[in-house]
Amino acid sequence: MQQTSVAAEKQKQVALLFSAFVIAICGLIYELIAGTLSSYLLGDSVYHFSLVIGIFMSAMGVGAWLSRFIDNHLPDTFIRLQLIIALMGGLSAALLYAAFAIINNYTPLLFLLTFSLGALLGVEIPLIIRILKDQFTLKTNLSNVFTVDYIGALFASLLFPLLLVPQLGLIRTGLTFGLINATIGLLAWYVFRHELKARMPLLSGLTIVSIVLISGFFVTNHFVNHIEHKLYQDTIIYAETTPYQRIVLTHRKQRIRFYINGALQFDSFDEYRYHESLVHPVMLTAHAHENILVLGGGDGLAIREILKYNDVKHITLVDLDPAITKLFSHNKALTKLNKNALSSKRLSIINQDAWKFLERNQQLYDVIIIDLPDPNNISLSRLYTKSFYHLVKQHLSASGAMVTQAASPLYTREAYWSIYQSIASIHQHQSWVVRPYHSYIPSFGEWGFVLASRMNTNWTQQSPTIPIPLRYLKPSIMQTMHIFAADMAKIRVEANGLQNHPLVHYYEKGWEHWYQ
Repeated sequence: MQQTSVAAEKQKQVALLFSAFVIAICGLIYELIAGTLSSYLLGDSVYHFSLVIGIFMSAMGVGAWLSRFIDNHLPDTFIRLQLIIALMGGLSAALLYAAFAIINNYTPLLFLLTFSLGALLGVEIPLIIRILKDQFTLKTNLSNVFTVDYIGALFASLLFPLLLVPQLGLIRTGLTFGLINATIGLLAWYVFRHELKARMPLLSGLTIVSIVLISGFFVTNHFVNHIEHKLYQDTIIYAETTPYQRIVLTHRKQRIRFYINGALQFDSFDEYRYHESLVHPVMLTAHAHENILVLGGGDGLAIREILKYNDVKHITLVDLDPAITKLFSHNKALTKLNKNALSSKRLSIINQDAWKFLERNQQLYDVIIIDLPDPNNISLSRLYTKSFYHLVKQHLSASGAMVTQAASPLYTREAYWSIYQSIASIHQHQSWVVRPYHSYIPSFGEWGFVLASRMNTNWTQQSPTIPIPLRYLKPSIMQTMHIFAADMAKIRVEANGLQNHPLVHYYEKGWEHWYQ
């Protein structure tokens, strides 16, 4: 009889320590889901992750403080917490996604969910320590519980980006860990079944929550399609969450639109205006076209324009996300749009971070074209800094030229001129000619570019000869692209640097002004 009692107590110890380990994983996963989804939907990942982590951690402190008022029936309370957390955490991604699509103000629900989950999880660790008080000394309890708690956090931080998001997506990841929380509740129910005051109601609750979460797996695709149809104007024909971003393709009649994290990247009706404006001025500026580097532009549309020049011998395309280059290499509608550019024998595709590629590559290029998403977060902003442009310049040949898309000089005026200033500031007493210009793209409005070259070749002050037929650009248009209206004209702003990233603030401020 005594041996049975000892075995039962040992079983409780192991179960509770295992629970602490799993709870830590679940808690961090819920944090990461909230932060990642907010970054996908609203941009500025540093702001949203900081906000989510700050609220979550402070709420855990509140929960730990509230745990002192729980005096009786600790195992029952622990299981009730698992039940509530399983439901809230499991559905958190779906609720936040739906809130963004349906209601105007997404942030209050984000705060409420984050604080509630943090507070509930904050109650659990003190409860586990108190339940274990008869098995170990206080110092041993604290050591054991916090050890498994921190190890669990490490597991979560590795699982989330490497396995969960790529394989399950955010909504199914939430459902999975909600089920895991419910399973911990069932484990605790089994271990403490003889001590529970509300044994059958707790079992019923855990069973119902588990059924709800399991059902969620079967309706996730339908739910996501329904919600995304509210977010996008047209029919969604492709959607994928990669380790780096959420990519969506929409279609209406003959019109294809491509989105990354909800931001429009191109519209097939007018993308030629953007890509001709991006590519051909720099190609006319450079003295040679033999070796071209494209950073970003995994859709192959800039490559399509470059391949119109017969003297181009080799193009290197560096795009972080292999899912994009694969999609635009094999999808029939997209290969028709980019004219199978990504299958060209003159092209090499490297799926790598642009900065890392430049650091490790010593080759010089005649033309470098930078076609990256807008700098709406620090991760992207670093690819618009003085340090990055200095690295780009080091890879230009003696007569080489570079160009970058630079957002809108009208909607994001400060951001545009900050990018210009960042490029202009790296001259280092060497020949370095920087030319801002813009073009009208119906899908985007007025859109800006910044071109820089080692040679003083100015296509805006002479009648340029365009050696190939184009749909949009012609000499008379190119001669006016450098003229900025008064509301887009140059203003004094700070160059973008790695220390403070003013560009992100300029960018967000600009769009908020126009679309508040």
